[in-house]
Amino acid sequence: MLNSVLSPEFKVVIDRERCIKCKRCVIGCGFGTLSFADRVIADDSKCVACHYCVTHCPTGAIVIQDYPLAYKGNADWSVGLRKNRWKQSETGGVLLTGMGNDQPYPIIFDHLVLDACQVTNPSIDPLREPMELRTFIGRKPEALEFDGEGRLKTTLEPNFQLETPIVFSPMSYGSISLNAQKALAMAAKANGITWNTGEGGLHKDLLPYASNAVAQVASGRFGVHSGYLQAPAMLEIKIGQGAKPGIGGHLPGEKVSLEVSETRMIPMGTDALSPAPHHDIYSIEDLRQLIYALKEATDYQKPVGVKIAAVHNVAAIASGIVYAGADYVYLDGFRGGTGAAPTIIRDHVGIPIELALAAVDDRLRQDGIRHRASIIAAGSIRSSGDLAKAIALGADAVAIGTASLLAMGCRLCQKCYTGNCSWGITTQKPELTRRLDPYVAAERVSNLVHAWSHELKEILGALGINSVESLRGSRERLRGIGLDQGTLNILGVKPAGR
Repeated sequence: MLNSVLSPEFKVVIDRERCIKCKRCVIGCGFGTLSFADRVIADDSKCVACHYCVTHCPTGAIVIQDYPLAYKGNADWSVGLRKNRWKQSETGGVLLTGMGNDQPYPIIFDHLVLDACQVTNPSIDPLREPMELRTFIGRKPEALEFDGEGRLKTTLEPNFQLETPIVFSPMSYGSISLNAQKALAMAAKANGITWNTGEGGLHKDLLPYASNAVAQVASGRFGVHSGYLQAPAMLEIKIGQGAKPGIGGHLPGEKVSLEVSETRMIPMGTDALSPAPHHDIYSIEDLRQLIYALKEATDYQKPVGVKIAAVHNVAAIASGIVYAGADYVYLDGFRGGTGAAPTIIRDHVGIPIELALAAVDDRLRQDGIRHRASIIAAGSIRSSGDLAKAIALGADAVAIGTASLLAMGCRLCQKCYTGNCSWGITTQKPELTRRLDPYVAAERVSNLVHAWSHELKEILGALGINSVESLRGSRERLRGIGLDQGTLNILGVKPAGR
């Protein structure tokens, strides 16, 4: 075995005068960074800066710092690139990571600003006036027809009513713990929104929350059976994921516990591999067959959507999906999170959600089919500001994944794939999963949804509108700052000052 030439990424600094040797940090670290031999000893090479030890130290004796080691500057070979090449020279393997793209690409949301009313069009006080955040996910009729007595004659397609335009992103049982998924399910039910099973099946303990669930059907068909299709509010065909477009999923066998194996219907301890393509889908016509097979299986009582990654020709793909009969399109930008992905794919494949969303909304309107499907935008929605801007660009709702995990306590250490999460979120180890109280986590996630909903009302009031539907696709209320003309053209947004 080769000796490592890699320096640690972080340094654990322990104040010996404040440390009371309670060993709480040693017991708490899921990565084995800390040990005890008369005093707490840190192996800096194992520290991932998850901050569990810092947060739970009763005397505040621990601080995590960047490792103080200077590297010769090189504009071409960054320190990160050098470290990654050293890792591969030692392992000969594909580098893995968790969470979304963290490379310094421009974040377009940060270069968009919203309008506000002044004199001629007065703003609305959301504390005194009702503000409507409710939206519906599903196919809408092109027109409504009434009889002579005013009764509706048009047959309406099934829609799911969201009390606020936020849903939880797909995160499977296996990639996250059952307690984490239960927290999302409880928060969704409490707030009148949806949570998503991901591609890992529906655990029996979560059946009470199925009325707010979206059940995914992915290429591996894990956990898919008749009862699974009947239980949720909506169904979703997963074609692609923003963090890893064009490749399949991989849940390491270390995370496939007995309950995970039962839920996914695979052998315990085996890797759960989802092929990159669905082996029964090689055309829009094939996709249409699966969409209508799912509708037929559920007696046409549930919306059926399709999740795709944001890629270069995403507008044409989304149009084909809607023509194929999908009731909503879930667009996942390249900053979208994941439990595990090859670093090279996450960092270099796909496009930002802002551009994909604007392009898809434009294409569906040009084709005259925008009413046939809702659009859910995902891929690092970080705040209610991003939420409002996404709706103005054309989204019906947004999906949040990383933000919801941060609400539970996640520190974004990007080591989800190891299964060692000290916070009990992305692990299946019983001694770690029990640390996450699902009821406390659900309350924290609910608080986040409440906060964003209140802030969205403030934004709508400043815009002088009292309904989120009035903001959808209203790009005239956006202006760009520091964006080139080509980007502005794709977004359909004017530069600030115009």
